[in-house]
Amino acid sequence: MTIATAIFLIAIGAILRYAITVEADVIDIQTVGLILMIAGGAGLAISLLYELVQQGNRDKDRRDDVPPTRSRYDDPTRRL
Repeated sequence: MTIATAIFLIAIGAILRYAITVEADVIDIQTVGLILMIAGGAGLAISLLYELVQQGNRDKDRRDDVPPTRSRYDDPTRRL
């Protein structure tokens, strides 16, 4: 679940929970809205945690692949 999907679920759940006042005999719309908001909140937390872990791995990989740079003044092939 992406961050956008989680926010979408939270928004739909809030609309069903607080803005819809229709009574249905089969399901309770407010309960469905609450369930969607909880699922969206959990998905948002997991997505953000995943992004933080992946960002840390990307920074670590980037540092391992790049050799240390030398300034042009330290270049042994440079002639005076």
